Amino acid sequence: MKESVVQYKSHMLATDLDNTLVGHKQDLKSLTELLQSSHEDIALVYVTGRHASSVQQLISEERLPAPDLVISDVGTKIWHMPEWEEDASWRSLMEARWDPERVKELASRFPDLTPQELPDDCRVSFTVKQNPETVRQFKHSLKEHNIAHQFIFSSNQDVDVLPEGAGKGNALDYVIRKFFHPSVKILVAGDSGNDIDMLDSEWPSVIVGNAHDELKNIPDRHNLYRAERHFAGGIHEAWCHFYGTPK
Repeated sequence: MKESVVQYKSHMLATDLDNTLVGHKQDLKSLTELLQSSHEDIALVYVTGRHASSVQQLISEERLPAPDLVISDVGTKIWHMPEWEEDASWRSLMEARWDPERVKELASRFPDLTPQELPDDCRVSFTVKQNPETVRQFKHSLKEHNIAHQFIFSSNQDVDVLPEGAGKGNALDYVIRKFFHPSVKILVAGDSGNDIDMLDSEWPSVIVGNAHDELKNIPDRHNLYRAERHFAGGIHEAWCHFYGTPK
């Protein structure tokens, strides 16, 4: 059923939202026009740390082009458009060994971790201010208690504890393998630490010019493009680098 939506599309842009696709209105407009003017059939996948209702709000506020799929909550949820129907198979994988209450109990021992308000427990997230030692100790505590999880620290303040096997890269890999033709030409775009696992991958990728320093440690490779321009302008720059301009 869902495969028919994107399986015949020849290209795909998979992009983070905040400070990657979104951040400069004119450059976003130019990128949207570039993609829409292309003779290629381009699928659009949003890959974000935001939860679903927050993504919907941002799409409306920024007048973003309608995506074909959304990967939300740092790769713990996958949504099929336009119905916002959650992918049941991915959800089952995420729930298999996930114990958010144990994560919260351990986190309560670290007062510098401020819980983020989220609509459900598909992930457990915190904000910490300039305290890498607390982050290190919390990460160690999760391992010490044998809690199945994925740990991501990004932007020097955001701590995401995800189900085992989650993350933007794993979710995107699932989407590509399950719903797209093997020959699809891909561009992945991001700017921060929770994008590392999808940027440091086999796919053609772009690190936008305004990216956090934490992405500087990703090793260079032939299909990793470090853009000079910021936000959507960097995506535009990379798209032309890899795939040229529309004819």
